[in-house]
Amino acid sequence: MTAYLISFEKGAMDHIAAEDWPDVGKAARAVCAEVEDAGVLVFSDGLSYDDGDVQHAVVAVDGVVTDGPYAEGRELIGGVLIVDVADREAALGWAAKIAGACRCAQDVRKFMTGPSGA
Repeated sequence: MTAYLISFEKGAMDHIAAEDWPDVGKAARAVCAEVEDAGVLVFSDGLSYDDGDVQHAVVAVDGVVTDGPYAEGRELIGGVLIVDVADREAALGWAAKIAGACRCAQDVRKFMTGPSGA
């Protein structure tokens, strides 16, 4: 089994009309439940950017912590789902279901399993 990160950028769902959000939420929860029922879910959640707390920090190699703001032009992740599946095709299949439910493209990346990435 191999772990894959399925994610989308912050703002990728901004095109969705307010009245459509209940349907999108229902569809997304259904896909997450399907992933869980299939026994391949490792983790899933969205990332908070608007709750008033500092959500972003950079910790330098010397241990100095700098809180936000976000780096200009940097890709910010909006949501993530980690699956542990047999192969890339399975990860792409789940990503396609999530893309349909969330109405936005998904990025699929394989986790390294060791220093060699094998």
